[in-house]
Amino acid sequence: MGSMASPTTVSILGKDDIIIDYGLWGGYIVHDLLDNVTSSTYVLITDTNLYTQYIPSFENAFYEAVSQRGLESRLLKYQIPPGETSKSRATKADIEDWMLSGERDPPCDTKSVIIAVGGGVIGDMIGFVASTFKRGIRFVQVPTSLLAMVDSSIGGKTAIDTPEGKNLIGAFWQPARIYIDLNFLNSLPTREFINGMAEVIKTAAIWNEEEFSILETNSRNVMEAIHSQPEGVDSRLSVIKDTLKNIVLGSVRVKAGVVSADEREGGLRNLLNFGHSIGHAFEGILAPQILHGECVSVGMVLEGKLARYLGVLDGGAVARLSNCLSSYGLPISPNDPNLLRRSANKHYSVDQLLKVMAVDKKNDGRKKRIVLLSRIGQTYERRASVVADRDIRVILSSGVFVSPSVSQNRIIHCTPPGSKSISNRALILAALGKGSCQIRNLLRSDDTEVMLDALIKLQGANFTWQENGKILVVNGNGGDLKAGEDELYLGNAGTASRFLTSVATLAAPGRRSFSILTGNERMKKRPIGPLVDALQSNGASIGYIEANGSLPLNIEASQGMEGGDINIAATVSSQYVSSLFMCAPYAKKPVTLRLIGGKPISQLYIDMTANMMAAFGIHVKKSMTEDFTYHIPQGVYRNPSLYEIESDASSATYPLAIAAMTGSTCTVPNIGSASLQGDARFAVSVLKPMGCSVHQTTSSTTVTGPPKGSLSPIDEVDMEPMTDAFLTASVLAAVAKKPGGKPTTRIIGIANQRVKECNRIKAMKDELAKFGVTCRELSDGIEVDGISYKELHQPPGGVQCYDDHRVAMSFGVLATIAPQGTLIRERECVGKTWPGWWDTLRQPFGVQLEGVDLELKHSAEAKIKTRAQRSIFIIGMRGAGKTTTGGWMASILGWPFIDLDTHLEENAGLSIPEIIQRVGWEGFRLKELALLKTAMQTNTSGYVIACGGGVVESPEARQSLIDFHQTGGKVILVQRNIEDVMAFLQIDKSRPAYVEDMRSVWLRRKPWYLDCSNYQFCAAHSGPSAPITRPLGLDHFLDVITGNRRPLEIIAKTDHSYFVSLTVPHVAAALPILDEVSVGSDAIELRVDLLQDPENKGGRPSVDFVASQVALLQSYTLLPIIFTVRTLSQGGMLPDEAQEEVLALYRLALRMAVEFLDLEIHLPESILQTVTQAKENTKIIASHHDPRGALSWRNGSWIQFYNKALIYGDIVKLVGIAKSQKDNASLVQFKSWAQSAHDTPIIAINMGIEGQLSRIQNSFLTPVSHPALPFKAAPGQLSAAEIRTGLSLHGVIKPKKYYLFGKPIAQSMSPALHNGLFKAAGLPHVYYAKETDDASNVQNIIHSSEFGGASITIPLKLPIMPLLDDVDEAAQTIGAVNTIVVDPLRTSQKYEGRPFLVGYNTDWQGMQLILTNAGAHPQPNQSALVVGGGGTARAAIYTLHAMKYRPIYLLGRSREKLQAVADSFPRDYNVAFLASQDGVRAVESLPTVAIGTIPADQPIDVTMKTTLEGLLEGAGEKVLLEMAYKPAVTPLMQMAEAAGWKTVQGLEVLAGQGMKQFELWTGIVPLLRHARALVFGEKNP
Repeated sequence: MGSMASPTTVSILGKDDIIIDYGLWGGYIVHDLLDNVTSSTYVLITDTNLYTQYIPSFENAFYEAVSQRGLESRLLKYQIPPGETSKSRATKADIEDWMLSGERDPPCDTKSVIIAVGGGVIGDMIGFVASTFKRGIRFVQVPTSLLAMVDSSIGGKTAIDTPEGKNLIGAFWQPARIYIDLNFLNSLPTREFINGMAEVIKTAAIWNEEEFSILETNSRNVMEAIHSQPEGVDSRLSVIKDTLKNIVLGSVRVKAGVVSADEREGGLRNLLNFGHSIGHAFEGILAPQILHGECVSVGMVLEGKLARYLGVLDGGAVARLSNCLSSYGLPISPNDPNLLRRSANKHYSVDQLLKVMAVDKKNDGRKKRIVLLSRIGQTYERRASVVADRDIRVILSSGVFVSPSVSQNRIIHCTPPGSKSISNRALILAALGKGSCQIRNLLRSDDTEVMLDALIKLQGANFTWQENGKILVVNGNGGDLKAGEDELYLGNAGTASRFLTSVATLAAPGRRSFSILTGNERMKKRPIGPLVDALQSNGASIGYIEANGSLPLNIEASQGMEGGDINIAATVSSQYVSSLFMCAPYAKKPVTLRLIGGKPISQLYIDMTANMMAAFGIHVKKSMTEDFTYHIPQGVYRNPSLYEIESDASSATYPLAIAAMTGSTCTVPNIGSASLQGDARFAVSVLKPMGCSVHQTTSSTTVTGPPKGSLSPIDEVDMEPMTDAFLTASVLAAVAKKPGGKPTTRIIGIANQRVKECNRIKAMKDELAKFGVTCRELSDGIEVDGISYKELHQPPGGVQCYDDHRVAMSFGVLATIAPQGTLIRERECVGKTWPGWWDTLRQPFGVQLEGVDLELKHSAEAKIKTRAQRSIFIIGMRGAGKTTTGGWMASILGWPFIDLDTHLEENAGLSIPEIIQRVGWEGFRLKELALLKTAMQTNTSGYVIACGGGVVESPEARQSLIDFHQTGGKVILVQRNIEDVMAFLQIDKSRPAYVEDMRSVWLRRKPWYLDCSNYQFCAAHSGPSAPITRPLGLDHFLDVITGNRRPLEIIAKTDHSYFVSLTVPHVAAALPILDEVSVGSDAIELRVDLLQDPENKGGRPSVDFVASQVALLQSYTLLPIIFTVRTLSQGGMLPDEAQEEVLALYRLALRMAVEFLDLEIHLPESILQTVTQAKENTKIIASHHDPRGALSWRNGSWIQFYNKALIYGDIVKLVGIAKSQKDNASLVQFKSWAQSAHDTPIIAINMGIEGQLSRIQNSFLTPVSHPALPFKAAPGQLSAAEIRTGLSLHGVIKPKKYYLFGKPIAQSMSPALHNGLFKAAGLPHVYYAKETDDASNVQNIIHSSEFGGASITIPLKLPIMPLLDDVDEAAQTIGAVNTIVVDPLRTSQKYEGRPFLVGYNTDWQGMQLILTNAGAHPQPNQSALVVGGGGTARAAIYTLHAMKYRPIYLLGRSREKLQAVADSFPRDYNVAFLASQDGVRAVESLPTVAIGTIPADQPIDVTMKTTLEGLLEGAGEKVLLEMAYKPAVTPLMQMAEAAGWKTVQGLEVLAGQGMKQFELWTGIVPLLRHARALVFGEKNP
C-alpha cells in the first residue's frame, strides 16, 4: 500500500496516538513502530482471511527497514480463525501458550509488542491478551474494518465473550498506537462496510447534528461508490475519498474526545452505547449471522422510539434517524426482510431480549440504563438513563394491551402528525417543481418514507433536513426524472403507488429504460387497473408483472403522457384523478380529464389536489359545460419558498373520539373549518350529533364529550366526504345507545373502503363482533348496533388489525373505554400515518399500556391453511387423465369435483362437437373462457376443477390461470406419456378430433401448460387405456401441495434418521431392490446428476426425462423424496457451468411437489432466491460440500457456509473431508455450537474412511448406502444397519430386552422373527420368551429400565391391560392388547415415574396387510365374512371395517354369542350375525373376502358347513384368510379352494403383525418377505 509523509493525527488521552489516512500499511507503520514503539519482538496477530493478502508485504517491509537500521528486531506471526467464535477463552489461551512456548526461542517477554491486525474481534481479543500477558505488555491496533476504525479500536476496551453474553470478561488497556489506513476499506466486503456505518451514524446522532446532516447528504454517493465495481486501476473509493476520510475522522474525533474525558466509563462514555443496550440483546441471540452494526442499527431505532414513547424525543427525529440508517442499507426493524433471511427467521421472545439486557455493564443492579436521545446530536442526559422494563417491553413487543384509564374532565391538547394526503401531494409537487421549497410539518411515516425513497431513486429532487428534522428542503428538478435503477418498493402505501404510477411515466431512460413499482402481498391485491388503463390509452407503456390490475408494474420511461382527452373512472378511488392531475402539466399537450362512471368518490380530495397545484403555480380549470371535466394546462410547477402542512384530519378524529367517549376535552390546534381535508368535518358532522360539545374555528377544533356512556346513535350519516373516518365513527357507534331508543347508527357512502389496506367494512364488522357488538354490512356502508360500554367484551385473542393503521388506531380508541382492557395486535402498523400514536395515548391521555409479545407462528399457519383451501384447477391434454385424476383428487380431499367440459355441455344441452359445429371454434373458446372465469369467481375454495384440454389456446384464459396460481392458487398440469395419449384418443370419440397432428398440438401447447400451472402430476407409463387404480403417489402429492404432509416435523422427532441415496442410471433399475435398500431409511434421495437419459447424447438428464423418473419413483414409494442435483465441484456429475439446467431441474422438483430439495449454496444468488421464493411446501436442504478438503471445522472457515445455508435452508447440510480423527472431533464441536445457536436441523459429516465415525455421530438424516446398490454416493458412506451397529458399540443405542408373554409359547416363531429383524437392522436388542398365564408375573419385567417392549398372546391379551398406562383405540375396540410399547417421551404417573407403557393391537394390521397383498381391494357395497365369534373374530371385524367392507357377516353356532359380539361394535361397523341355522337366505350380497377364526383341529359343524357352502359360492376374485396355524391346509381352506377362492394361511399374519410390532418398537419398517422368511424358516429371502 506504500507509505506517506504526514498523515492526520487525532489526540486521545493527551497523546497523538491515532493516525489516520490512506496508505499507512507497510512502510509508514513499520517505520513509526521502530521509531516510537520500539521492541526486539513484534508479534503480529491476524485472522486467516487477512493473512495471505496483507501480511507477506508487511513482513518484507519490516525486515527491509530492520536491515536498513541495523536492528535485530524480529516479527512473529500468528493466525486465528475469523469470526466472533474466536473471541473466546480458548483462543486467548492458545495465543498465550504460543507466545510463552520455547519454540519462539526466546519466548515473548514484557517488552514485546503485539500488532493486532483485523476487525473488532481481533482488536478486542488481542488487546485482552496484551493486558494480561506478563501482567500487561504494549500493543498497537491496525483496524481493517470500518466498524473497528471508528469504534472498537479506540478507547482501550478489550474483552472476550462468554456463553452468558458479549464482552463480559475483559479490561481497559490502551493501545500504544492506532493506525487507521482507509485503504483497507477498498477491499472490505460491502456488508462489512455498511456494518461499520452504524457506528458512524451512532456517533453523529449522539454528538453532532451537523455531522449527521453530512451523513444524510452523502448517503447516495457513498453507497453508489461502495456498490461500484470500477475498471482498471481506480478503486471504488476514488470518487468519495475525501468524503469518506472526513466521515471517519469526524467519528474518530468524537470517540477519542469522549474517551479522553471518561476513560473508564464513569458516565459520559456510556453515551457511546446508544443503540447498544437493545442492539446487544439482538446480537446476543442472532450473532454471528447478524453483524454487530446491523444489531446496533435496529437498537438505535428502537431506543429512539423508546425516547419518543417516554416523551423526551420528537417523532421527526426518530424518522430522521431511521431514514439515515436505511439510506446506508442498514436494518431499522427486527422484521427487516434481510435480517430475517440471514438469521433463518430465528425466533426469540421479548423475555429473552430483556434477559440479555439484564447483564449489560451500564446497568445499575437490576435497573436497566439506556442512552436516550433528546434530539439529533444530543442526548437526554449526559449518561445512560434508567428505564423501566415495562416501558422497554412496550417498544419490543408486537402487541399492546390498552387499559381504560382516561379520566373524565381531563383537558388535552393534541397535535396529530401532518396530513398524509397533503404530505404525499406536497412531495410530488415540490419534486416536480423548479426551485427550493421548505416543507414544514411533513408527516414522517412509512407512507411518506417510501414516497421520499422512490423520488430519490427517480432522481426527482434533492432533499435535506433543517431545524433538526422539522423542515424538509426540497430542491425540485422541474420534472427531469430518470428511470429507477432499483425497484420502487412501496410496501402497503396505496397513495404512493397511485401517485407514482403516473410520475414514473415522466421519467427519461437512465441506466435502464423502465421503472418497476412493487409492494407487499396486500399491495399486490389492491386495484390500480383504471389508472393504468387511462395512462395506456394516452400513450404510456405499462405492463403487469404478476396479476392483472395490480402491482407490480413495469413502467416504460416515456417522458410524459401524450395529453389531450383522457377518460377515467373515479368511482373507486379519487387518487387516480389526483395522480393524473399532478402529472398532466408535463404532458405533450394540454389535458382535458373526464371523470366517467357517475359521481366521483371523495370529491373533496380531488379539490384538495387542484388547490395544492395552484399553490405551486398550475391552475386546474373545471369545465363550465361538462360535468366532472377538468382542463389542465401545460407548465412547470414553481415551488413556493415555504409550504406548511396541516395536521392529518383523519388522524385527528382519534383523539377527538377519545374525548367524546370518555367525557374529557380535547383540542386539535391546527385542524379547523378552513381545512383542505374532508375529514375536518368529522367533529361537526359526527361528534356533535352524537351529543358532544364542538367548538371549531378556522384553524382549530375542540370537542368535549358527554358524560361517559351517554353518546347517542345517529340514524344515518353520509361519510362520502370523509370515508377514512368511518372507522372512528364505527367504534363510537359501538357504545352509542339512547335509552329507550333505537341503538343503531347507519354509515353510508364508504364503498371505497373495501379496497383500502384491507376490506375495512368487513374488518370493522368482524372485530367489533369480538366486543359483542352487532354490525351489518351494507352495499356502501355499515350499520352498528350500540351497547353500553360496560357490556363490551374483552376480544378473545385481541384485535386483528389486518396491517391497517386505521383499524389499529380506531380500536385503540375503543380500548380506552372497554372495561376489561383490550389487546391490539400488530402494534407497529400505525407507523403508516401516526408512528407515535401509542406514545400519544400514554402521554397527554395518560392511558396505561403494556407490551404483549405475540407469537407470529399461528398467523403463518393460518395463512398456509387458507392457501391450502384454495380450489385446484387441472389442465392438460385431452386423454391425459384430467377427469380421472381430478375425481381421485376430489375423493382424497373430500371436495366436490367439477368437469368444465361436462358443465359446458350441460349448460348448452349439446355435446362439445355439437357446440363447435353450431358456433365454431372461436365461439366455443369464448364459452369456455366465460365458464373458467365464473368458476374462478364462484368456486374459489374447496373445489377440484378440470379444464378442457384446449383452454390454454385462449390468451385471456392463460392469463387467468397464471393470475390464479401466482396469487396462491394451485393449477396442476396432469401429464401422461404422449404416446399413450395418442393411443387413447384413437379410442375416445366423445370429443372433436384435432385439426392438426396431435404431437404438434402438444408441442405448441406445452410451454403454455407450463406457464399456466405451478404443479404437475405425471402418471407413470400406463398404456393406451386410462388407469383404473389410484396411483400410489397421488395422496402424498396432494398432501405436500396442501401442506398436510410434513415429513420434516416427523423426522425431526426421531433420535436417528437416515436417507438412502439411489445411485442408479434410471429409476427402473432400482425398482426391484427399492423396498430392500430403503428399509430403515426415512427418505430416499434421487441423485438426478447420476441419471442417464437415453435420448440425450452423453446421457445428461433432460427435464422431461427427470420428470418421468420422479413420477416413477413417486408411484413406487411412500417415503419422502430428496431431489438432488450435484454439480462437479460439489462432488457430483453435472458441470458447474450448467446453471440454467440446474435451475430448470430445481423448478421441476418444486412443480412435482417433492418433499425435499437439495439446494447447492455455491450457486448464484439469483438461483438461490428463485428456488426459495418458489418452494411452497417443499423443504430446502441448503448444502455445501468440500470434496477437496479446503475447509476446516476447527478454524471457523465453515461458518460462512453455515450462515449462508441458514438463509436459504429449512435444513443445513455441510459435508467435509476427514484427514484424521481430530477432524471428526472438531466437527462435533462445530455442530454443538451450531445447534446451540439455531433450531434449524443440521446434517454435518465428513467424507472418506476417516470420516465414517462422523456418519455414526450424525443423528439427523444421515446419508446412507446399501450393499444392493451399484456404488456409494460418497466415499465413506455406510448402510443404516452399519451405523446402528456403530451406535450400539458406542453405547448410544442401549441394548433392550423384548419379550413374548403367554402360555403355551414354546413353539412360537416370534423369538426367531424379532431376533432376526434386530440383527438385520444392526440393533443390539434381544427378544425372550417368558411363558406364563398370570399377568402379575410380568409386572416387574415391564417396569424395569431394560424393558424395550413385548408381544402378548393368550391368555394375557385382556389381563395385561390394567398394568399399562394407556391403550390405543384399536386395542380398546378389539378388547385385546398384543403389543406393549415404551413411550420414551412420557413417564408413568400410575407407577411413580417408571417407563410409560402403551398397549396396541397389531393383529388387525397384520390381517389387513396380508389380505391387501393377496388382492383384497374392496369396491363399494362389497360384503365380508368372519367365521367364528371368539377374540380373534373381534380383530377380524376391526380389520374388515378399516378396509371399508360393508356389511360384515359374522357366522357361528351360538346366536347369543354372535349377537353379543355384533352389539359390542359401533353401529357404523354394520356387523350382521348369522347363526349356523340361518342359512344363506339372510345375506343381502355374497362376501368377497372372509377371515376364519374357528379351531382347525376339529370338523366344521354340519349346519355351519352347509351355510358356508352357500356363502362361498359365486364367481370373481375372492380371498379367505385362515387364522389357524395348523394344519397347513385346514378344512375351511379346503372348502374355499373348492369354491374357487384364493386362500392364505395364518402364519402369514404372524409375519405381518410382527412387522407392525417391530415398527412400533424401533420406527423401522422391515420387509414382509424378510419377516415371512424368518417365520417360515426360509433362507436368503
